[in-house]
Amino acid sequence: MAFQRIDSNFGNGPLSCAAWLYLPEKIEKPPIVVMAHGFAAERTFGLPAFAERFASAGLAVLLFDYRNFGDSQGEPRNWVSPARHLSDWKAALTHVRTLSQIDTKRIALWGSSFSGGHVICTAAEESDICAIVSQVPYVGGNTDVKPPLSFVVKYMWGLVLNKIKLALTGKPHYIPAVGKPGEFAIMTAPEAQDYWRLVPKNSTWKNRVPVSILKEIGHYQPIAIAHKVMCPALLVLAEQDKITPPDPIRECVRQLPKGELLSIDTGHFKIYQGKGFEQTVAHELEFLLKHLKNQ
Repeated sequence: MAFQRIDSNFGNGPLSCAAWLYLPEKIEKPPIVVMAHGFAAERTFGLPAFAERFASAGLAVLLFDYRNFGDSQGEPRNWVSPARHLSDWKAALTHVRTLSQIDTKRIALWGSSFSGGHVICTAAEESDICAIVSQVPYVGGNTDVKPPLSFVVKYMWGLVLNKIKLALTGKPHYIPAVGKPGEFAIMTAPEAQDYWRLVPKNSTWKNRVPVSILKEIGHYQPIAIAHKVMCPALLVLAEQDKITPPDPIRECVRQLPKGELLSIDTGHFKIYQGKGFEQTVAHELEFLLKHLKNQ
């Protein structure tokens, strides 16, 4: 099915979030899937392939960048913050509910990795969501795992540098989002190197995030409110995933009143491309059509 993609930016406070609206042709008032990217990524990092597949099947899609990411406004860049991201999800829903081209009574949420947790949290508060897809999500879980002493030392020093830089320049101290094993970065598992396959060749994206996220991430526990999600929820896990491991995701599914699980034998980033993508998107599309088309 043919579709068109148009800009459909929306505001959150004084800043604008860049968004694309995918509209299937010859369908009046289609249901819509709201999508956003993961941790330190941008909407162009592997997500258009999912959006295009959904739109080709007759679903409208709103795909957006958070504030401070991609084509959206805001400084500092790549500011990863669960609170800010969740605020942008609410702003996106407010925007979607004003769109005359779509059926505002049939809305689904789709998130991947860090945003997989965000859609759980958003659906727990928004009672009119019809369904969510949460792909290789960060759901929180065990907070008793102790990081190596070397990491703690670097983390504490990073916080000191952050205070100094903020005081002198107004800009945060950054650390890499993706690093090699043993480096001081957010994602250092060997499979993290697959991240670079998702970055478009012409991208100006910089591999860095403010160190402040390390203070927030341990307190971010989407799994703790999963029981409040009343709509059907599909969680997708990758059995070889070292970034968002399978066990917390399995436990999160058990907490969801209407949770379903799809297990794919692949890694965290390989779910965006090739065989992993084809397996995942087909199942997600079937789930979305079931819960959006029949409303």
